[in-house]
Amino acid sequence: MKTIQAAGIDFREYIEALEQYGDMIKIEQEVDWNLEMGAMIRYAYERPAPAPLFCKIKDSAPGFRVLGAPVGLSPNARHPFLRIALSLGLPADTGIAELVEAWSHLPEAKPLPPQEVPDGPCKEKKLFGEDIDLTSLPVPYLHVGDGGRYINTYGILIVRSPDGSWVNWSITRVMLHGKRTLAGVIVPTQHIGKIYEQWKEIGKDMPYALCLGVDPGIAMIAGYPLPDGANEADLLGGWYGKPLQVVGCESHDLKVPASSEIVIEGFVSLNETVPEGPMGEYAGYTWVGHEKEVPCFRVTAMTHRLDPIMPAVAAGMPPEENHTNWGVAIAASIQHELRSHRLPVRSCFIPFESAVHWLVVTVDSSGAYADSKALARRIGEVVFACRGGSYIPKIIVVNDDIDPSRIDQVVWAAATRNHPDRILHFADQPVLPLVAYLDQEEKTKGCDDKDRIQLPFSE
Repeated sequence: MKTIQAAGIDFREYIEALEQYGDMIKIEQEVDWNLEMGAMIRYAYERPAPAPLFCKIKDSAPGFRVLGAPVGLSPNARHPFLRIALSLGLPADTGIAELVEAWSHLPEAKPLPPQEVPDGPCKEKKLFGEDIDLTSLPVPYLHVGDGGRYINTYGILIVRSPDGSWVNWSITRVMLHGKRTLAGVIVPTQHIGKIYEQWKEIGKDMPYALCLGVDPGIAMIAGYPLPDGANEADLLGGWYGKPLQVVGCESHDLKVPASSEIVIEGFVSLNETVPEGPMGEYAGYTWVGHEKEVPCFRVTAMTHRLDPIMPAVAAGMPPEENHTNWGVAIAASIQHELRSHRLPVRSCFIPFESAVHWLVVTVDSSGAYADSKALARRIGEVVFACRGGSYIPKIIVVNDDIDPSRIDQVVWAAATRNHPDRILHFADQPVLPLVAYLDQEEKTKGCDDKDRIQLPFSE
């Protein structure tokens, strides 16, 4: 089979590539958006099985389709990480360590701003006002206990600072609320939250665009923990060596990927809130009853391709996209950060089984450490000071005789080499509220006194 170069391909070309590798299966019979679709997506993760393309969804507009498990693991033992590799434009048989290594060099890419084009596939159909009915889209109800149907689990949300200097492309969960209203989670410490705060300061609702079904590389970079002010579109253009193509929105001046399957435009209210959640999340739990008020996303326009395809992720126990996209990106970004501080780090990996709760760092075993505890503390200081480290509650440091992507080796090392007296604690570290073991006070405070670094390596 010929090598498929995925760099810069659109969502449909990506699906075609998966089909060529036998890693996509079309589901022609009707499926129910109410739990059935979510269950089939979970099956694809857990078996693993090819990504399911749902072609007919109950009660949904004709022609609308859904691709489940877009970056789940492949059932083919020759290239289990095929979907990650193709998303990054790398050969299908690229190993997981090589994927992290390659992605760790993203911050070194020379930014290349996107190219605006007059038209694009996302403009094939345009809807405004009362012609928009988001409830007619094949939005899945994914888990028992979810607070609603989640329209966005793997699309990108585009926002921009009021002065135009910072354009952020990110993935955040968005729940369907009404025909023309959405409930979007905005975490104050994340980039979208910082930009939203700037709009609050000038007293204007924040323009947004929700793009469903984008170039798989766009979805990957949207999960990368870049520094404040970084523009994902520019960096991805540098990674590809060619600018992304974007097109203007219909109801405001944001720019969106021209090949997007669906684009939903509107404004995030500064004052109006709507209920959101709970939702089964990446740690594998649903905190039933944890509904909260979040900003209302008003919808002013919707454009889409003919017969559009939406992505859907059913978050939960690993591995799913929170682990294969976000987890890989966090590990890559931290690996870059540690090396930039000239620490003797061989590799970093977040084991899928840890649900983004463990970071494994391997260090050069050929080096002589005068004080291994001091080295471990310095690793912890660097990790917890960088943006990627804010998502990680625990670090395990091992010698490079351990393959960090082999959970059996990691557990063996942690169990047999880790002395209780050599565990370091880092107090009052920023932490994501979705870390599973935090109590409500810690989640509200956004800090955790229990962050630690384990030391199963020899001096």
